[in-house]
Amino acid sequence: MSDWDIASVGHVLIGSSITVAGIIIAALLIGMNIPMAPFLLLTTTILIVMSAVLIIYKVPRSPPPI
Repeated sequence: MSDWDIASVGHVLIGSSITVAGIIIAALLIGMNIPMAPFLLLTTTILIVMSAVLIIYKVPRSPPPI
């Protein structure tokens, strides 16, 4: 297995954050009372944005075609 780089960590973090946000939203939709839901959704949103920035800036870009 290859070594973990920052882009791999970003992929794992963005996937898990989207999953957690979906679970929280699903729980709210079925009527569960989650007092910390706004804070948790804000935290997952920040993690998603940070992960996307990590992936965008760390993945190597191919040179433009000639």
